[in-house]
Amino acid sequence: MKTAPTPVRKTRFTEATIRLFERTIPDPFVLAILITAIVTVLSMIFAPYASVPKMIGAWYKGFFDIFTFAFQITLVLVTGHAFAHTPPVQRMFKALVSIARTPAQAATLTFVLVAVTSFFNWGMGLVVAALLAREVAKRLRVDFAWIVAAGFSGWVVWASGISSSIALAQSTPGSSMNVVQKLTGMVLPFNETVFTRFNLVPTLVMLVATPFVLNWLRPRDEDAVVLDTAKHPDEPLRKRPEGKLSFARRIEYSWIGSAFIGAAGIALIVLTQFQHIAFSSVNAVIFVMFIAGVILHGYPLAYADAIKNAAKQTGSIMLKYPLYGGIMGMMDATGLPDVISHFFIAISNAHTLPFWSYVCSLIVTFFIPSGGKHWAWAVQGPFVVPAAVALHASVPATTMAVAMGEQVSNMMQPFWAAPVVAMAGVGVQRVLGFTVMIFAVGLIVYGAALLIFV
Repeated sequence: MKTAPTPVRKTRFTEATIRLFERTIPDPFVLAILITAIVTVLSMIFAPYASVPKMIGAWYKGFFDIFTFAFQITLVLVTGHAFAHTPPVQRMFKALVSIARTPAQAATLTFVLVAVTSFFNWGMGLVVAALLAREVAKRLRVDFAWIVAAGFSGWVVWASGISSSIALAQSTPGSSMNVVQKLTGMVLPFNETVFTRFNLVPTLVMLVATPFVLNWLRPRDEDAVVLDTAKHPDEPLRKRPEGKLSFARRIEYSWIGSAFIGAAGIALIVLTQFQHIAFSSVNAVIFVMFIAGVILHGYPLAYADAIKNAAKQTGSIMLKYPLYGGIMGMMDATGLPDVISHFFIAISNAHTLPFWSYVCSLIVTFFIPSGGKHWAWAVQGPFVVPAAVALHASVPATTMAVAMGEQVSNMMQPFWAAPVVAMAGVGVQRVLGFTVMIFAVGLIVYGAALLIFV
């Protein structure tokens, strides 16, 4: 009886891709320094407003301008991590993971759950990607980086969803990021951006195709690098001490403090339904996970411990994000993105402008990976919207094309993978060695949709 042939080509391709990324992609902090150097050189050569003093000043300003955003992402990580390590959520994760009997089923389950979550809320998608993948790795023998990549791949649809920074801003009258309204007076509702054929069809294709791609990329069992629970153990849950406690200890271990904060948080969420209180985007994610974490941990000290454990994972973010802020500052000040945008606009017509805006976004996002910021910061939005009007191209499609480029480019950008790999405890280079194929598939699928359905 003959045995089935070993999938040599697939194995060699996967190993070669991973080896390429592990050998060529440095630590994310070092990569941020390298990108800073590349932007400096490109700006000096091509940017119309580049000068050494101006670039240094802009780099310094951008270094600090990103602090609010960086702290928001840090809070998404730590509050999400603490929420996910509450006993009820841990039981829910275990129940979900128990559905999968094989690595292929586990990867599909992880990807789909993260994709659906990200479509509705991108911040929660990042948290679920890491922690669900970790739970899978504790139950099944799978390559850890591969299952984390399966989770992060679910994020490839976030900017096509209802939490998309660009789509949300263009549907909100008076938003500081509503470039379309500022330049044309129009407000774009979701039925012109998110709920359209050119957006939903490629998103559904990605939901169907990605699990097959991930299964094709799965390393052989003998090559799998499994989760090292000794090196990355789960945090132990704090237990209430027995015996007589002092007044201070009783307060720390009392449910009353958690109940008070929980009641106040729930009251605010209810009030937002009746009063004009801003409650959306990343701040809402942080607040909901904070309140839910405090309640579900049972008492204040347990939650404080969970936050301390989660905060250990934030070092790479504190190092890396300010550098990306400096990169954004230099690009904004020198006009380098203008050069890139105008090049693609110059080769476009009414039919192809959304497609070329998408390609431009793929490139720009690698340097400005900030969830919609490059749309509003005089990078793409202020150029592609007037071009769409002048060429009689679809303004909604051109707008969503920039969002699509963001989400696909994220599969190659360590900026957004950093919170996921930090929570999971795995090297980003190996994860990107898998997601590069998701980038390639997304590149084709979303690009084709813009040419076919617009």
